[in-house]
Amino acid sequence: MSILTSQSNFVRADSGTWQQQMKWAVRDVDELRRRLNLPPNSRLNSRSKGESKTNESMISEAINKFPVFVPLPFLARIQPGNLDDPLLRQVLPLAEEEAESPVTYSFDPLAEGSSTLSAGLLQKYEGRVLLVTTGACAVNCRYCFRRHFPYQESPKSISQWKDAIQQIADDESIEEVILSGGDPLTLVDETLSQLVGQLDSTGHLKRLRIHTRLPIMIPQRINQELLETLAGSRMQSIVVIHSNHEREFDQHVEQALKKLLSAGVTLLNQSVLLRGINDDAETLIGLSKRLLECQVMPYYLHKNDPVIGTSHFEVSVERGRELIQAMRSKLPGYAVPRLVQEIAGEPNKTILA
Repeated sequence: MSILTSQSNFVRADSGTWQQQMKWAVRDVDELRRRLNLPPNSRLNSRSKGESKTNESMISEAINKFPVFVPLPFLARIQPGNLDDPLLRQVLPLAEEEAESPVTYSFDPLAEGSSTLSAGLLQKYEGRVLLVTTGACAVNCRYCFRRHFPYQESPKSISQWKDAIQQIADDESIEEVILSGGDPLTLVDETLSQLVGQLDSTGHLKRLRIHTRLPIMIPQRINQELLETLAGSRMQSIVVIHSNHEREFDQHVEQALKKLLSAGVTLLNQSVLLRGINDDAETLIGLSKRLLECQVMPYYLHKNDPVIGTSHFEVSVERGRELIQAMRSKLPGYAVPRLVQEIAGEPNKTILA
């Protein structure tokens, strides 16, 4: 594992607690470029909102709207000096984020505002609800579909989740609770344990699903306290990791996933189909094979959500279908994720291939 500088200190990307790794994460684009030996952006004139702007000024505007946040364990897997590295492209802000978006793009393309039952509680589909537990993440993915989400309106403590938990308890049709965010595993162990405990007391809940990038971004997060919380729940625990490329996996990620498996957790993966990152068959095939090696089932390959600031990542539905067909020709059926798109107001994900 490479050694990276953090301010004046040298720290290992595989050292420290997960909270320390959150503190040590890179939050400045110039520091990101320096650590990875990347050239400064060339100052080419671009047109944006009727004004001539440099790439650097557009990047600054993009960062003001959605900051840089890259943890050291993930940074250590990025190839220095390579602007086309598929891991780098997920976290490096570009001037394209400030380009004019197509008319089909919006701040809330999934209409999550209309799915809100109470503060922090969303219901899009029958039988399950989603708790927005936090706005904090272990990484700021530049394609994030919640980059404009009003996290300030969501509960910040166990006491503030009281109304949402009561609504869940009052509706016996709900069998599954999804913890999302942000990233729910950025909650401290005590808070997460208390939340799971309160959900456990609702007898009609059968499944707890956690959507997280932390096992990939900061493997140290899979600690004993978390494992005890999940193993001790009467609900079936499902953790959906989010990986887009096989190079996101190293020995530390693999060890973290093995710990989750040992606690009886079901592991699934969802990816986003992203231009310049994983929009070729060999990359997706390599990812599926790596997932299976780690006993993680490929689940969904999402068409990117049309969020303002992310149109440069878009891959067409036709191309997505071609890629799924190429995967089917080389992989067993269980290793091929479903290509899906979430469409606001629909009763389920739309299966594209």
